[in-house]
Amino acid sequence: MTRHQKRLAVPNSWPVERKTQTFTVKAGAGPHGEAGVPLVVLLRDVLGYVDSTKEARYALNNDSVLVNGDAVSDEQRPIGMFDILAFPVRGEFFRVFPDEGGRLALTPVDEESASSRLGKVTNKTVVPGGDAQLTLHDGTNVRVDAGTEYDTKDSIVIDNESKDVVAHFEYEEGALVTATTGQHAGRIGEIETIDVTLGSGSNTVVVDDGEDRYETVEEYVVVIDENFTDDEDATAESDDADEAGEDDE
Repeated sequence: MTRHQKRLAVPNSWPVERKTQTFTVKAGAGPHGEAGVPLVVLLRDVLGYVDSTKEARYALNNDSVLVNGDAVSDEQRPIGMFDILAFPVRGEFFRVFPDEGGRLALTPVDEESASSRLGKVTNKTVVPGGDAQLTLHDGTNVRVDAGTEYDTKDSIVIDNESKDVVAHFEYEEGALVTATTGQHAGRIGEIETIDVTLGSGSNTVVVDDGEDRYETVEEYVVVIDENFTDDEDATAESDDADEAGEDDE
């Protein structure tokens, strides 16, 4: 199988320029399915930390890049929604978050925020022994006690070191959500109403982001924590501080 694919054919979520070159790296097998972006694309095309795939392999072989707390050696490893990308030597940490148009973007976070990651529950089954198994949006399976009240469409937070569930956010009216795809991708707000559609059609939600209201199908939204908005505020404050410093010079 080829290790490359045409840029014009990559998913809309990939943060790459489509007309500058013909080919880009093909994502390997792993989490997030076809929507996953190869790690080398983020290192080379987005962050600019390496100039080539060869340099990316060298950096990864030195365990200098962590994904969700684990060292990664495969430059084609798919990276997707809510993954945590860490560079301990640099002291830099990023969360993958949806941007306008559905493209994935890297949002800077602090080390504490980078110690855990969010996952949307897409399936729940009972496994031998009576426990429940939760399947997350990236394909990860998490085993929990049968008595715990997790449901599909809820979100959970997993500690990157212990792999334990450390927080739970229910999918309900009033919950804070972000749209991950569609024309409202990247917008954060509270669910105002959940409208159940009879038959095989998708349920819809109305979300109020404080300035406007929008309607989308419920599969497009993910329940998040208010810390996600804090990260954006912290990034904006950092940018403002940098600009002020430049003005002083």
